[in-house]
Amino acid sequence: MKPAPVSRRHFLHAALAGGAVSQSPLIAADAAPKAGMFSEPAHEIPLAQDADVIVCGAGPAGVTAAITAARAGAKVRLFEWRGCLGGIWTAGLLGYFLDFNKPGFAKELRDKLDARGARANSTSTSRFCYDPEALKLLLEELCVEAGVKFQYHTKVCAAFREGKRLTTIVTESKSGRQAWKAPVFIDTTGDGDLGFQAGCAFEIGEAAECPCQPLSLNALLVVKDVEQLREFVRFGQPKPGENTDGEKKKRIKDAIVSTGHFPSYAGATLWHVSGNLVFAMMNQEFGIKPWDAAEITAATVRARAEMNLMVNGLRGLGGPWEGIQIVATAEQIGVRDGRRIVGRYVVNKEDLIKGARYDDAVVRATFGVDIHATTADHNQKAATHATGIKVKPYDIPLRALIAQDVDGLMMAGRCISGDFIAHASYRVTGNAVGMGEGAGVIAALAATSKRMPHEIPWSEGEARLKEMGQRV
Repeated sequence: MKPAPVSRRHFLHAALAGGAVSQSPLIAADAAPKAGMFSEPAHEIPLAQDADVIVCGAGPAGVTAAITAARAGAKVRLFEWRGCLGGIWTAGLLGYFLDFNKPGFAKELRDKLDARGARANSTSTSRFCYDPEALKLLLEELCVEAGVKFQYHTKVCAAFREGKRLTTIVTESKSGRQAWKAPVFIDTTGDGDLGFQAGCAFEIGEAAECPCQPLSLNALLVVKDVEQLREFVRFGQPKPGENTDGEKKKRIKDAIVSTGHFPSYAGATLWHVSGNLVFAMMNQEFGIKPWDAAEITAATVRARAEMNLMVNGLRGLGGPWEGIQIVATAEQIGVRDGRRIVGRYVVNKEDLIKGARYDDAVVRATFGVDIHATTADHNQKAATHATGIKVKPYDIPLRALIAQDVDGLMMAGRCISGDFIAHASYRVTGNAVGMGEGAGVIAALAATSKRMPHEIPWSEGEARLKEMGQRV
């Protein structure tokens, strides 16, 4: 399940030859490539060594990790393959913050969104809607203020080690290939792309080759009068006696079915953003490996077509649905379940059941086990799997954020070390923010003191967060 590690000898051999290092064995100049393979010629690429911490992926965990590390005194570079910060929050139009009632950076975001009128009217600090455009701007301002050097349209495409230690990554962008060295790296790609490229072991889905949780392509919709859709739309502050969220989901499903289409997500949901704007989560794509570009492309095309089909069908019903239309579908399809990089601790089902407490806890998770239907047949019967597991608030330890196989590499977000059941709870973005804080401060302390992340006790990280006025 993991690529062959790059040896120091391999690394130095290629470096002395003036070229980038591949993760395949070096091929002699006169050797013919294997059938179906192409041998890329060695070439020189620019190398930068201007960062203490490099963060790959600017979603909820990544942007938090980068800002926290910079505030803790590290020089930080943040790479993102899309054209904005926020990942699934913004490019993915997630629509909803979950398990967000936490101190530290989560509270800071809530307060700053409130100050801009960008958080949907809600008394809840744990779950609420937000304005995705306002959040894009806020996150950029916070990164600039903290001194984070962030670069868009840039994807990490290779990682190289000297022995067990990760030392260098290569990125691909319109600027071409560029190499970057740093003492510490953080994988916040969601799917564990950096950990995979660095040679880490990982797990996926429920078994060795899935089944994985399905993907969903969200959308932002405009309606003629949101008040006329109260029996369908979830509001931050419902009126007394208003339908429950479960009843609203059933009403949406029944409305779509009445148009002649059974939705691929039987728990279709609409959330109120502001005015007559609503977020929509109404589709699922089953059995997709999110690191397979061809599969995820096909899934995105199907999901966008189905979203348009359903919205057009609802508009055709008239009445409260009159005038409903899509403002935008998400730039990226939402992924629930990718690679989980093996760390120095694996968060597991028993942690959730017993409400585990750890001395090195970076965040306390409270969200339930949320496993969406993994097949279209199951979706016909129920939108989710009933596990019967009652979650007690549990700790996610720092050890689960530190790679086991590679030194100098941390993880935050849904690619941390955990089993399938635990992942179905901690994967929501309130926990991703808490993990990002923990990874960011430990990475900064490690890099600026010339230590490895696994050599930094959490007590030191927590003390630094307190000094900064930012603690998890």
